[in-house]
Amino acid sequence: MAEVTRSQRNRRTVLVAGFIGNVVEWYDFALYGFFASVFSTIFFPPGDGAANLIAVYGIFAAGFVMRPLGSVFFGWLGDRFGRSRTMLISVALMAVPTFVLGCLPVYDQIGLAAPIALVVLRLVQGLSVGGEFSTSVVYLVETAAVERRGLSGSAANMGAVAGTAFGSLMAMAMLNLLPDQAMQAWGWRIPYFLGGAIGVAALWLRRSLPRSPAFEAQEAHRSRNAPIMETLTRTTAQTLQATLFAAGYGVFYYITMVYYPNWVADHGTLSLEAAMRMNTAALVAMLPVVPLAGLLGDTLMPRKWLVAVTMLATAALAWPALAMARDGGLWTVGAIQLALALLLALLLGGAPALFAQIFPARNRNTGYSISYALGMGIAGGATPMFATWLIEQTGMAMAPAALLGVAALIAAGAAAAMPERDRISLQGRGAGA
Repeated sequence: MAEVTRSQRNRRTVLVAGFIGNVVEWYDFALYGFFASVFSTIFFPPGDGAANLIAVYGIFAAGFVMRPLGSVFFGWLGDRFGRSRTMLISVALMAVPTFVLGCLPVYDQIGLAAPIALVVLRLVQGLSVGGEFSTSVVYLVETAAVERRGLSGSAANMGAVAGTAFGSLMAMAMLNLLPDQAMQAWGWRIPYFLGGAIGVAALWLRRSLPRSPAFEAQEAHRSRNAPIMETLTRTTAQTLQATLFAAGYGVFYYITMVYYPNWVADHGTLSLEAAMRMNTAALVAMLPVVPLAGLLGDTLMPRKWLVAVTMLATAALAWPALAMARDGGLWTVGAIQLALALLLALLLGGAPALFAQIFPARNRNTGYSISYALGMGIAGGATPMFATWLIEQTGMAMAPAALLGVAALIAAGAAAAMPERDRISLQGRGAGA
């Protein structure tokens, strides 16, 4: 009985460690977006406010540029030296810069060194984001019982959603509670200090995680492994399927949770402030659905069909949903936001284990990381910009709906083409094992 209790306690530690690391990563992501207008004032010389704001968003984009590099580096690290060690490094590379950013002197204190330091910190954080999510998913899935892989893998996305929601709530609280002068003088630092404290908790939880059995099973062969070449040559089909799915997944995420509030404010009837409040509420509503979707893939239906059917439903609803949001009032816009967010939550619960299990143990971390970075990071990250360009070129406010519909169909096809390996051991060295 004591042994069972210890095993259960260790499993809870693993799940919490995977969850909290992603909280740290995405908490900072949300904070930076909300504080962009504040940073444009305090980190740059006085002058053109619009140019400063563009520079702040440019620094934000620079973090995305680092994500593919981070995915390659941390994927290789996880396949060569272990998932648990890699998770410790990745969360440290987010937690330390988050705390340091809270201490950073502003332009009035150190001049041009302030924006330069901000750039450096964002680049380091971008590198970390490129490896944290995929490595934690691989570890969570590999260390789970076969009948709980989906539920375990969903813990990483629960952390991502919780971190984004918490960051949004913290930023809105500070912006609403403090006058502008106090906010610019010291208020913006408080959420970053809090983020650093959460990062310390994540580091403590990850300091002695057990090693992945799948990694240990192939460790004797790792000296002959070249994970990047394995990914590009011996698991080409899996990499292509995962990348195409991640691209559609990314378009869906960024249209629903990032672009939608601005689109509604520009082409609908709501203010940006009201749309953002609904966006945060939708993030909170997603939280209980993500683990339920992971459990659904464990018990009632194959994961590949769970995510494929969800993507087909998204493709069918994209145009009518956005048309209703464009013309509707507060409750209609909120209902559409919630409906899209709950569909997205099904993917957040079902996709992590599906991604992890299609790659062999020898290059699972690298394959997952590269596919996720290319699809979610690049294709998804470019979605708001591309959707805006489509509207300008076509003159159609509904162009993002067409983009979402096409992306969802591609993702559904990629998921349907994936091999079904929900009950196959993840410890083998053969392709897909």
